[in-house]
Amino acid sequence: MVAIRTRGLSKRYSGGLFGSDVTAVSDLDLTVERGEVYGFLGPNGAGKSTTIDMLLNYSYPTEGTVEIFGENIQENPEVIDRRVGVVPEGYGLYDRLSGRRNLEFAIEWQNASDDPAHLLARVGLDADDADRPVGDYSKGMTQRLALAMALVDDPDLLVLDEPSSGLDPNGIRRLRDIIREEASDGTTVFFSSHVLSQVEAVCDRVGILDDGELVAVDTVAGLRETAGASSTLTLTMENPPSPDVVRSDGVSAVDVRGKQLRVTCADARAKAEIIARLVERGHNPIDVGSEEASLSEIFGDYVRGGSAHDDGETATERNTPQQEVAT
Repeated sequence: MVAIRTRGLSKRYSGGLFGSDVTAVSDLDLTVERGEVYGFLGPNGAGKSTTIDMLLNYSYPTEGTVEIFGENIQENPEVIDRRVGVVPEGYGLYDRLSGRRNLEFAIEWQNASDDPAHLLARVGLDADDADRPVGDYSKGMTQRLALAMALVDDPDLLVLDEPSSGLDPNGIRRLRDIIREEASDGTTVFFSSHVLSQVEAVCDRVGILDDGELVAVDTVAGLRETAGASSTLTLTMENPPSPDVVRSDGVSAVDVRGKQLRVTCADARAKAEIIARLVERGHNPIDVGSEEASLSEIFGDYVRGGSAHDDGETATERNTPQQEVAT
């Protein structure tokens, strides 16, 4: 069964008497399979937040339909309450109440039987923090609490909108573990984030939205191949051979640096052939390394034909674990 399906989904905002109408989302056909982790990406103004609002029935589409597990949400909006857990980008909590009491309210409201202590421990909120007023929480602690509330009653679909915002590295690792655990149990995860390394680490497929339109949907590997992204094979050798030995149709550049032979491959499949050819000719590598184009670089190829980064950062900075793009 498909978890999320949209058909011709569009949202236009009126410009009023003298302004022009604005199209936030245009004719969006989106399919998310049950049990997959789907990454939803796009730059500022792409329409991601508007799309998520329509998926959750917070905003009505101008045209088109949204189905959650086969049910039209405008005709059967209760499917969202029954089967969907949400970590929205902007959420409201009772600041004067403790984190534990906020969570207990969520359990009571859904008539669920979850153990608050178990959920708090799962997201990494200890007992002392759970008993403090939410108004005293840091952004990361609030995010952990919101995730615990989203997990109440074991939802079939988790919609996570920027769920790592404010989390420290331990919190991010825990979030990834939770996403993997939920997916392994059959839960569908719709994961919108501007931290591309996290999307790359956990998502089965990625959809890229630009200017209200879905411009690409594929696995990260598939996006690399479609974008023609190169990969680099690094071979450490006692006596590196002449570059001519490894040149072929799938190789775009060869560079010898001391004992290292760096081969840039337009086709990632060429890497295995290169190693086999070297071994056949008696050039046995001491060590082998491989670098793939990052999701950040691929993203830039799809979005408005340019780089996802416009802040002058270096290539090294782009490949840090917290690499981000504007969303």
